Amino acid sequence: MIDIEVLSDDDWQVVRDVRLRALRDSPLAFGSTLPREEGFREQHWRMRLRSGPWWVARRADRSGSAAVGLVAMIAEPGSTSDDRHVVGLWVDPEVRREGVATTLLATVVSAARAEGARTVSLWVAEDNAAALRLYDRLGFTATGEREPLPSSPERAEARYEMVLG
Repeated sequence: MIDIEVLSDDDWQVVRDVRLRALRDSPLAFGSTLPREEGFREQHWRMRLRSGPWWVARRADRSGSAAVGLVAMIAEPGSTSDDRHVVGLWVDPEVRREGVATTLLATVVSAARAEGARTVSLWVAEDNAAALRLYDRLGFTATGEREPLPSSPERAEARYEMVLG
């Protein structure tokens, strides 16, 4: 059973811990790096949580619940006011292909609709085949925008968008 929980800035340690796990597990999937984010202090993590809603996916087990996924939604600088942007989506390898990413993205889409957004967008590394399959399956389409991946400028990332109906 997976539960999705919205986080507050008092949950900064949860975001920090899961985000650092994500960067250790999938360093090529993100625009940031583990060394950069390991240096962040409490105030930076709290600021991130105030930039838009963050959700954690938790799986119940005998010892309580374990965080197995993370995602955030922001109003991306430079985007239209009716776009909401997906940031930092990650799912623990032990539960991949069990619908956790789909559930986290559905949570973002629902929140974006509640805010009156017309689109939900994201950037994805062009060589991240699993993520591209997920986004295509869920109805995201490439916008044609590309840029160097900040953490690895020799690689490219592409912007994808879902138009909300």
